[in-house]
Amino acid sequence: MSRPSRDRNEILLAARGLKKHFPVKGGLLQREIATVRAVDGVDLVIRRGETVALVGESGCGKTTLGRLLLRLIEPTEGDVLFNVPVEVFERLRTNGRDVVPDDGHTKDLLRQYSLTRLRRRSMKALRRFMQPVFQDPFTSLDPRLLVKDIVAEPLLVSGLATRLEAYEQSARLLQEVGLRPEHLYRFPHEFSGGQRQRIAIARALAPEPEFLLLDEPTSALDVSVQAQILNLLKEIQQRQNLTYLLITHNLSVVRHMADRVAVMYLGRILERTRTAELFANPMHPYTKALLSAVPVPDPKRRRERIILPGDVPSPIAPPAGCRFHTRCNAVLPHCGWSSRDVAATAAYLFDPSRNPEASDLPPLEEVTIRGDEVLLLRYREPATESHRLRVEALVRARSSRPDGIAFRAIARVGLDTGRVVLEFLPPLEPELLEIAPHHFVACYLYPGTQPVAT
Repeated sequence: MSRPSRDRNEILLAARGLKKHFPVKGGLLQREIATVRAVDGVDLVIRRGETVALVGESGCGKTTLGRLLLRLIEPTEGDVLFNVPVEVFERLRTNGRDVVPDDGHTKDLLRQYSLTRLRRRSMKALRRFMQPVFQDPFTSLDPRLLVKDIVAEPLLVSGLATRLEAYEQSARLLQEVGLRPEHLYRFPHEFSGGQRQRIAIARALAPEPEFLLLDEPTSALDVSVQAQILNLLKEIQQRQNLTYLLITHNLSVVRHMADRVAVMYLGRILERTRTAELFANPMHPYTKALLSAVPVPDPKRRRERIILPGDVPSPIAPPAGCRFHTRCNAVLPHCGWSSRDVAATAAYLFDPSRNPEASDLPPLEEVTIRGDEVLLLRYREPATESHRLRVEALVRARSSRPDGIAFRAIARVGLDTGRVVLEFLPPLEPELLEIAPHHFVACYLYPGTQPVAT
């Protein structure tokens, strides 16, 4: 891969089917017992000179995705493409995310533009063009080094300047971020939080990068200092034509900084569009809930607050189908309800010892989950057709209640070797589709997104 600035293509950085799964180990032999799906199939395009904001609740995979884009950690699957022509990216995107056709030319393109397929030595030459600014400047700055050595280090490691030239460059960069040259001879602990973040920005700018990853750059700072840092970042971007990926949960910062927004939840992108469009017309229920939490400066103006029930599900076992359906206030029967969602309720609903309405059923001995689509009820005596009809009636009664949406996903009640079988609609995850011009949403609420019956 050649020096990227020689041919400044429109797409500076892109994720293509990017996944990162972390193993969970346990037991005496520390065997893998589960997998954390931190990032689970993300496509994202960042064009040269723009700011893309990545928003979502804590634990949804934003920081992991940012580290994957910089190749600070290795992906489980997928590619990170750097400095790609639009026509090349479209070719790679339409050829599929999971399996690359063995046509030779596609593989050559991936070898040419994919960072994830580079050797470490080749990757080192490109790191100067992609720099991070981390959330907490106190932990990202070496407390044993003077500021002059911290800012000069990227120049020296990349071989871009002699030590004397690097120190002169460091003094110039400190002035550019609003500090004085005499600050070069102080340690990080001698500065305030805002000043430390300015030092971190100066260090990131030292090797003259083209892309900055801003991972919650102002969340650890006071409100007044946050505004100064954000304005500084905007000024630097306009002056040097930089490209930003802004990772944040503060939507007020997004409105001030970003050109486009990607909303992330449990390792997947749920909505992606221009910033003005997102604030004016949010389409995904999760995005609407996030925007409802943004404070309104006018005390006379009231905004309806959308309170999401429950907590974010574990990425070890994400919900089937749409990952947001367990907390959604506009959920549909085919959004991904599975046997896991009703197992606990079924143990009560179909047991005559717990539910008087099931008195004509024999005692329930076991509820078994078979994948996402089947729930088995085993009674003390083999189930008959009359038992099946009674269970079916209980399912219909439960599904008619406001809280019975999960039971509306039961497509069939049958019999199997003396057990009652509850079969669910296939839990299919919605695709990220263009619902409006340049507005992509992964949700079944909109025409053309509903799963096709098979």
